[in-house]
Amino acid sequence: MDEEQSHGKLTNGRLIPRPIHADFPIQRLIVKTLLPAFLSLVVVVVLSAGLLLHNIFYSVTAGTGQPAEIRVEQGESLAAVARKLRDQKIIANGFFFSLWARFSGVEKRIHPGLYRFESGVTPREVLDRLVNGKGIFQTVTIPEGMTVKEIALLLERLQIASKERFLAEASNPNLLATLGLQDKGIEGYLFPSTYHFTPATPERNIIVTMADQFRRMSQPLLARRDDSIQLTPHEILTLASIIEKETGIEAERPLVSAVFHNRLKRQMPLQSDPTVIYGIKEFNGNLTRKDLSDPNPYNTYRIVALPPGPICNPSLSSIRAARYPADVPFLYFVSKNDGSHLFSETVEAHNQAVKTYQPVRESRTKATARR
Repeated sequence: MDEEQSHGKLTNGRLIPRPIHADFPIQRLIVKTLLPAFLSLVVVVVLSAGLLLHNIFYSVTAGTGQPAEIRVEQGESLAAVARKLRDQKIIANGFFFSLWARFSGVEKRIHPGLYRFESGVTPREVLDRLVNGKGIFQTVTIPEGMTVKEIALLLERLQIASKERFLAEASNPNLLATLGLQDKGIEGYLFPSTYHFTPATPERNIIVTMADQFRRMSQPLLARRDDSIQLTPHEILTLASIIEKETGIEAERPLVSAVFHNRLKRQMPLQSDPTVIYGIKEFNGNLTRKDLSDPNPYNTYRIVALPPGPICNPSLSSIRAARYPADVPFLYFVSKNDGSHLFSETVEAHNQAVKTYQPVRESRTKATARR
């Protein structure tokens, strides 16, 4: 073999190299083998990506035609959530759903809660709701005059919160300090209103929401100065809670307030049954003479002052009444058994009213009304 044959073709005095593949059939075979495989792999990847995107963005399940619900628990894995969604026919493919969540970097950002999905929702929309926490918001109305314990029971009954965790947070020193209530307690500072919570809303957040609403609605009224009312904002709120428990008739609240203000000025005990009941740990519904003589700090038959704090979470109406009592001389009132009360200025008139409307309690009232 001459030099031209071994190294290439000599043209115009220059040597043109020969193609390598001409003498290396193995490399040519490899190229011929791998190229179709590589192209097939590219096709598979493109088709898989297309299938994934179509499944996530466009596919919907036939479902049942009715909304489906799932509950995502705190700390539940993405795989478990995907399985629930598939079992309820909310999504068709749990693998693609989990893959997209991981690809999007949101697999650890799914919010716990109760979710409802209508038929025809795409997996992308399902994932967006879970990541953004757009669950079912349950509406709860906290009635005026409820205690913290009663609120906890209501929230648990509606499956919005745990009673034990709610009460634990309500007495948490760190939370109370955050709310500026470290020396007062949370009772009285949760505003009765209508709220919207998901079943997985942390109990701490619920308390903060109610306390914030209290500040917005009640604080301006409590903060007003009036030299004729020698009570602190906390004492006004305490009095408002007693008024709330004594009457449900708004027009009577300034009158009840006047009775208590007049008694405080005369250093007379308030003698309010609801305060005594609040101080009894396990009240059975029957207020006895023994209860009235119990020396607990909420027994206003024994102390000549307001109790140490509110006995419920009062309405704005009761706070206003505590802040602005009616200008009347009454010192007594008794229930007329129809929700309303009869007010009296003298103990003689009061005893006669008790004899008329509460004959069963006459002896007890006569004994206490003169204190």
